[in-house]
Amino acid sequence: MQILNEALGLKEGETPFPWQMALLEKLEAGLESRFSLDIPTGLGKTSVMAAWLVAKAHGADLPRRLVYVVDRRAVVDQATREAERLKNWIDANVDAKQALGIENGQQFAISTLRGQFADNRQWLSDPCLPAIVVGTVDMIGSRLLFEGYGVSRKMRPYHAGFLGADTMFVLDEAHLVPPFEALLSRIVESESELHGNATANASVPRNILLSLSATGRSTAKSVLQITDKDLDHQVAGQRLRAVKRMQLVEPENDDADFVDRLAAEAWELAEQGIANRRIIVFCNSRSDALKVEQAVVERAKGDRKQEIPSRAIDCQLFVGARRVRERQEVEHWLEQHGFLAGAKTAIENPAFVFATSAGEVGVDLDAEHMVSDLTAFERMVQRVGRVNRRGNGMAEIRVLLQRDKPNDKELAELEKARAKQPRHRNAKDHQLVRQFDLSAAYRAALEALPKLEGEAGRDVSPNALRQLKINAENDKKLSGLLKAATTPAPLRPELTRPILDAWSMTSLDKHSARPFVAPWLRGWVDDEPQTTVAWRKYLPTASPRCTDKQIAEFFEAAPIHLTERLETASSDVFAWLLKRVENITKLKKSPKKTDPKKIALLPRDNEVVAIVLDRSGEVERRMSMGDLQFGNDKQGKKNFARKIEHCTLVVDARLGGLSSGLLYDKADETLSAVAADAVEPHEWIASTDERVDPIPPFRILDWSAGELEERMQTRKTQSDWKTLRTFPIQTENEDEPSRYLVLQKHRKAVTSEESRSTTGLRSLENHLADVEKEVERMARQLGLSAELALVMKIAARNHDHGKNCQRWQNAFNAPETGRPYAKTRGPFFNSLLDGYRHEFGSIPSIQRDAEFASLSDGLKELTRHLVAAHHGFARPVIRTDSCDDAPPSVLADRARDVALRFARLQKMWGPWGLAWLESILRAADHRASALVDDESPSPRMFDGKEGSVHG
Repeated sequence: MQILNEALGLKEGETPFPWQMALLEKLEAGLESRFSLDIPTGLGKTSVMAAWLVAKAHGADLPRRLVYVVDRRAVVDQATREAERLKNWIDANVDAKQALGIENGQQFAISTLRGQFADNRQWLSDPCLPAIVVGTVDMIGSRLLFEGYGVSRKMRPYHAGFLGADTMFVLDEAHLVPPFEALLSRIVESESELHGNATANASVPRNILLSLSATGRSTAKSVLQITDKDLDHQVAGQRLRAVKRMQLVEPENDDADFVDRLAAEAWELAEQGIANRRIIVFCNSRSDALKVEQAVVERAKGDRKQEIPSRAIDCQLFVGARRVRERQEVEHWLEQHGFLAGAKTAIENPAFVFATSAGEVGVDLDAEHMVSDLTAFERMVQRVGRVNRRGNGMAEIRVLLQRDKPNDKELAELEKARAKQPRHRNAKDHQLVRQFDLSAAYRAALEALPKLEGEAGRDVSPNALRQLKINAENDKKLSGLLKAATTPAPLRPELTRPILDAWSMTSLDKHSARPFVAPWLRGWVDDEPQTTVAWRKYLPTASPRCTDKQIAEFFEAAPIHLTERLETASSDVFAWLLKRVENITKLKKSPKKTDPKKIALLPRDNEVVAIVLDRSGEVERRMSMGDLQFGNDKQGKKNFARKIEHCTLVVDARLGGLSSGLLYDKADETLSAVAADAVEPHEWIASTDERVDPIPPFRILDWSAGELEERMQTRKTQSDWKTLRTFPIQTENEDEPSRYLVLQKHRKAVTSEESRSTTGLRSLENHLADVEKEVERMARQLGLSAELALVMKIAARNHDHGKNCQRWQNAFNAPETGRPYAKTRGPFFNSLLDGYRHEFGSIPSIQRDAEFASLSDGLKELTRHLVAAHHGFARPVIRTDSCDDAPPSVLADRARDVALRFARLQKMWGPWGLAWLESILRAADHRASALVDDESPSPRMFDGKEGSVHG
């Protein structure tokens, strides 16, 4: 099949692997909602994207969106590379576009974990078009359950609607997250319990789950595996039989330093620095990886006394907890040193990669040899898959064992640890159990692998591992042995409809029955709490009058972007932050030792340097330099440490504290390359493609009051950027701000729900016509029934009638001539709006639509709800403030009807079905909002009050 060859990027004479052909046939049949792919590492599991695209092009009944879920945000994201390659192929292939239904001017959308498509949300622009989304378990899972991390409450049903219908989930390395696999299985296989009634379900596109695993641990009944045809394939057979010899290395004595042993084995494989080989060293902890790296570097320095010459080597630390920028820099290093599969780079020195679990999955690493400590069987399978992936060499793998028997003191402690339930063990308990109990099981599993004939060592080729799994199916003893060596799946809560309904009530800020979603995504685990850290040059707290609500609004309009995030253990973040504050305080107290200019730039004690945001984007706490100097306040320190758990910590860029992408408390330099608010924040991820908006789609500037007034009056701003909001940060007297933070969004990007109304000038009549035209197209492409298509049209042409009032027109600074307008250039006067929701004011207009009477009662209900919910409210509540088209008692009854209507429709359509229908109208509104007139009267100048100016 030529199109499959092209989609896979095969060269002339190359053919697809048999398993890829079998997968394509299965997808084209389009019958199953749940199946698994059990393929060894190194055989290109990410090619499922290409198979899905080809099946879609052939007319297969498959979801329009493929969501590729990875467990960890790896340094090198292979799924992202594959998605980018496929986008380039489709963009250059007219026939493929036509077959996929991508019309002129439309794009094949991808959203990825890094690069120019990082978290760009283009996949949300049109529910009709095919799209690929690459995301982590937490990113995708939280959005699917209406609790999207980093997503405002108003946008959460929009994300859930796109994910909860018409989506093919591809869960990579499913064995790592069995709770999430179970959650997705329940969602795609459940019928009425989690979804709507049978009639409604027939109108909502289905979801599919495909689990990927190289370990064979999946709960799917239908499994696609390697066959003899793959062994007979020239390329696949070579990879499956790749020579990988594993030796279990015993300690020479009980006192041998384990880190030094790892370094010694790695150095020996490089022939003491003489052989230019690529070697990867796996460690179970970051601290060990750092120590092994330092030990290898010390060996490379040589020893003059013993006449051992120094050797030039290249090293890279491969761990998690890095920002996107530094991960891309690491990827470049790996590519330059030939560590990425298929690279033909010749190296000039021995090259070493020191990795933790971050190097085990989601990355196409390919070293020549490997050194590793002992870990769970499924992780060892992943590790050995990172050497000799192409099967054109002979890999040496050395797994170092520790003492297999505890001494008398350790034995007593071990017995105590064994007596505790796993969740009650502390770190020391876990270490002891792992070292002496689990290590015995891990070792036994590896010793079950066949010995190589005539050689010391065991065969860990993909085919040998495959045969071991086959043998275990008929051998209870072997099966039990492998099970004992495999990490048990954590306990998890069941997804029930009441909990799902509680999450879906997104317009409620608080809900007593709405739990955190984490256990449903990862189970009840003992993992250490994590904190996300981001550095910003500009914080909205510079004004002492800035409220928590204004701060939340600031970060809703300028959210912490994927490119800025560094996620790591909360305890490490807490210790690092206090140490940075301590170091800066010492610098300020030592003026003789520090450059006075540098001291002047350091934050003062009364300046807010840290803001804690919870998962909903609300402000948990803000801390100044002085607040973070706890002194003897142990309780205060403990409370703050707890506050940052599972939260986002936004810190002043002047705190520094980053080295090689990792937290480092001695790094004093201000971070200059802050993704969101540097002067040119997009230079390192800029795209030459004019159709691709910069990432992130906003920027933050520091202007004097004079600059702001001049630019607003003369409009001397770049045409690509529009001022969205201003915050006063410096005041000469109580009423006259002298400096502002100016938040601008790029082009017509929607960075918040309110920003849809400030894209440019468009009359209400024209905008309603634009949205109606968009929903007509979407209804046709989605294959909606005639009744649903009519509902969408009626909702589209009535959804913004509530803007036809003086309050809204004045608040959004609409020109006096030509009113009413649906879109303006702003600026926006929040005080004039006074909480008025135009969606609520639009509901009565629906009754006057000529075609509305022809709808059934149920569809009339749906039409009213779509109008009320098109900005994310009415789930179930919506504000009645400042709506003056009826007496308060009538407005209260209307708001009650909104809430009751949501409950009835939720029962009929199901949480995801209703959200999907909402997303169609919202997407049409988003797309129509980009259509603005070229000429318009100039807006009036803002009054500078309240720090809430849009434009």
